[in-house]
Amino acid sequence: MQSNENPIWPQVDAKREAFVALADRVFDMPEIAYTEVRSCAEHTAMLKAEGFRITENAAGIPTAVVGEAGNGGPVIAILGEYDALPGLSQQPGLAEPKMISDTGFGHGCGHNLLGSAAMLAATAIKDWIEAEGIKATIRYYGCPAEEGGAAKTYMVREGLFEDVDLAITWHPASFNGVDDAHSLANTRIDFTFTGKAAHAAGAPELGRSALDAVELMNIGVNYMREHMPDDARVHYAYLDAGGIAPNVVQAKATVRQLIRARDLAGLSDLVERVRKIADGAALMTGTKVESRVFSAVSNLIGNRPLEEAMQAEFDALGPVPFDEADKIFAEQIRKTLTKEDIADTFRRLDMKPDYDMPLCTFVAPLDRRFVGGMGSTDVGDVSWAVPTVQARVATCAMGTPFHTWQLTAQGKEPFAHKGMVHAAKVMAATARAAILNDVLRANARKAHAEHLAEFPYACPIPADTRPPVAAE
Repeated sequence: MQSNENPIWPQVDAKREAFVALADRVFDMPEIAYTEVRSCAEHTAMLKAEGFRITENAAGIPTAVVGEAGNGGPVIAILGEYDALPGLSQQPGLAEPKMISDTGFGHGCGHNLLGSAAMLAATAIKDWIEAEGIKATIRYYGCPAEEGGAAKTYMVREGLFEDVDLAITWHPASFNGVDDAHSLANTRIDFTFTGKAAHAAGAPELGRSALDAVELMNIGVNYMREHMPDDARVHYAYLDAGGIAPNVVQAKATVRQLIRARDLAGLSDLVERVRKIADGAALMTGTKVESRVFSAVSNLIGNRPLEEAMQAEFDALGPVPFDEADKIFAEQIRKTLTKEDIADTFRRLDMKPDYDMPLCTFVAPLDRRFVGGMGSTDVGDVSWAVPTVQARVATCAMGTPFHTWQLTAQGKEPFAHKGMVHAAKVMAATARAAILNDVLRANARKAHAEHLAEFPYACPIPADTRPPVAAE
């Protein structure tokens, strides 16, 4: 071991092959929100093999699992995910769109890598505290349904983080850097309109169209867009358009509205306005409307002490060690991207685009200027429950858009595996620093408490809403 090498890094390398294999197995069994039965089973089996104490059916979610090791001391949570996305089936290692299955799912956000690296980091910490006789507790949280299902929000609501000192996680990216902790709070609400069926030609006056109500609601939301904050978003999807017979007045139709805002207060305001639009659409069409919250997440809140600690570990480790062989497939993928795709990654880092960089060769500075739009994540609710920090680690070609076939195609590449192992080292090193440094943990708690004192947390999911698990 080199004199400047972190003692946790070899613990990660020692288990590298087993966890790369886990990531590949999960890639080959893509499952979407709350149906991750096989993926969760793979993670559970690995936790048992590594000697963790297991809690299955965590928070009443069949595809959530928690593995714990150690006793006493600070409690460190490492968050993992393993859900896939619908419609992103793609042959890995191929730089052109080719579905494995016409109706299949795919890991278009890299969660096969995310969960495996998180557990690898947790295992490295477990092995280290056991070898050194250090009093600490490490937990791996296997979290399903990040893609729209808000499982972590339910896990927070059920108290699974009440005794945790801090949480650490990561996400695959095309660059390296500590996450800037910007995300949008959101909620998904299903609006179901009920009217009256009728013959659309013989007696249309007797019908009351639920489909008309959905369309009028969407028109109302579209007109609202001009009068929302610039960073707010509303999207929609038809869950039930009322049937396929145009000669029948549709008696029932359902639309899911996905509403996003910068924070929970702004989200609450937008939701109230969308609900009023739904009521107006029902009034105009003579229908009735009922709504059901499907999921909701809070915006991320940062924690400067933890971010500085992770940046120090990232800087010490450096960027992912890609080689010339890695660049070959990355260049093939880049040929399928536009200049705008590539420029967008650099723009978000507040950097001038480098169109000759196929894979990231740097670690972004912590105090970069935030630029660009925001997505949402249920890590947000964990960040309100406990001090939380997150890394972004390069696992794909620079400029790769996520939720695309190009990202799925790179999910089993050697450079993706390198990024995954690198992420485990960053997380494990950050956890080690927090375990050894009482002042760091105290400062992290203080920063977190100061935020909550000004902005108290309220779970965005109603108390009577249960996780939409597969069994239901």
